[in-house]
Amino acid sequence: MSSQKATFLDGIHIPPNKSLTDGLKITKCAAPDFVYLPLSMHIGAPAQPIVKLGDKVKMGQVIATAGGFVSSNIHASVSGLVTGFQKRYLPNGMTSNCIVIKNDGLDTLSEEIVPRNESEITPDLIRKQLQEKGIVGMGGATFPTHVKYAPPKDCPAIDTIILNGIECEPYVTSDHRVLLEYPSEIIQGLKYFMLASGAKKGIIAIEDNKPDAIALMSKLVENEPGIEVLTCVEKYPQGSEKQLVYASTGRTVPDRGLPAAVGVVVDNVATAVAAARAIKDNMPLIERVVTVSGNAVNNPGNYLVRLGTLYSDLVEKAAQGYKGDLARIISGGPMMGFAVNSLDFPIIKGSGSLLLFNYDSPFAHVPQEQTCVRCGHCVDACPMFLEPTVIVQAVKQRNWDSAASSSIHACIECGSCAFECPAHIPLVQYIRMGKQFIGGKGEGGCNPFYVIKK
Repeated sequence: MSSQKATFLDGIHIPPNKSLTDGLKITKCAAPDFVYLPLSMHIGAPAQPIVKLGDKVKMGQVIATAGGFVSSNIHASVSGLVTGFQKRYLPNGMTSNCIVIKNDGLDTLSEEIVPRNESEITPDLIRKQLQEKGIVGMGGATFPTHVKYAPPKDCPAIDTIILNGIECEPYVTSDHRVLLEYPSEIIQGLKYFMLASGAKKGIIAIEDNKPDAIALMSKLVENEPGIEVLTCVEKYPQGSEKQLVYASTGRTVPDRGLPAAVGVVVDNVATAVAAARAIKDNMPLIERVVTVSGNAVNNPGNYLVRLGTLYSDLVEKAAQGYKGDLARIISGGPMMGFAVNSLDFPIIKGSGSLLLFNYDSPFAHVPQEQTCVRCGHCVDACPMFLEPTVIVQAVKQRNWDSAASSSIHACIECGSCAFECPAHIPLVQYIRMGKQFIGGKGEGGCNPFYVIKK
């Protein structure tokens, strides 16, 4: 392990609020009676269903195939009967058609899921398995992982793989528990990523507020050639892709570019676990760890949940319900997550946490927006060196040319500016709106190499 504590420029320090769940082991949430599997639980084209009403399916069976290169397969997370196709809202406000499966309670595994010998594993097989088993970024971005390992020919050679174990969002501890409970699979997944890309260096980046994970992973990689654990300073948004690349390598990812442009691929630690299982065990991505936390939760914890489970089933079956009247429901973390109006949303591949707050929480009330006082706090906080107040002024005036020339598309929507704003201006919401009006061509983490048609 390097003695260096890595970091990036600017950013903010926020209370971590992780004590409710960071010491709680991962426990299984009972599979629900019905799962609702969206065809758009990844960036890119929706998957195309290959099952029909009344079909019997087995757990792990492909039920929808990728709608293009930038897309992902969908697999049944339970065995049972296809009972319908429903359009449902996702936590980010988008809608998606969902395949509805009635769980037969048997968890009958697809015959295709047979472990393979390590000697069979080649770079081509790794890339194929990432694609066929529906592996996507599980830190929230849900970018199809196989695309990262097939960069354009004009990109430099990939020499470094970074596993993101930062988890800088307050309250969220799912990746922390993955680091502690699935460390061997994390390392195996990293080795597969290095083999697939030809990279000679692997970095497991962990924030310094997780000393137990740092100690464990450091011990396990002592004799692993080319792999190291990098301790990063606890600062937000340390886990953002571009900031993490800079902190880990000193390289600057170009505006609207991917890490591949500087010879790096970044994957989440949970993605590495899913990849290891897909490659070695032939197991597709059908479940993930979700943190349920907040002052309204009866039984906070880190739960292993089948994809397509409704948040309401997760709260009822695992978290033992909630207390008091719910004032705020957040899908994701409080900085980059989405406030939703109910628990009637399905868990998807990027769902890392669910936060429930009652009226005793400071999250219960949204402060009224006031006039900008031009204090510059948003500028000081921005890790992308933007001027958020200038961008927002252009958005409010519907001056899209000015917003674009102010680099609105470079914003990664981390929320640092809004957190620091004494006038309580919802800067990120204005910026998101501006991107939508301009055409959505440059969301944070956008891909300059592929056009994703929506």
